[in-house]
Amino acid sequence: MGSATFVEVILAILLPPVGVFLRYGCEVEFWIDLLLTILGYIPGIIYALYVLVG
Repeated sequence: MGSATFVEVILAILLPPVGVFLRYGCEVEFWIDLLLTILGYIPGIIYALYVLVG
């Protein structure tokens, strides 16, 4: 796990869409995470960590 991934994971926990946006920009992963975060904060975190680490 590099330092960039570490920062993305921390941001994914605090503000899930921001962590995903840093890696993918405005691609579909960002929009899915934004929607999940709006519907519920915890699903947004889980999806963000899944996308960034997995």
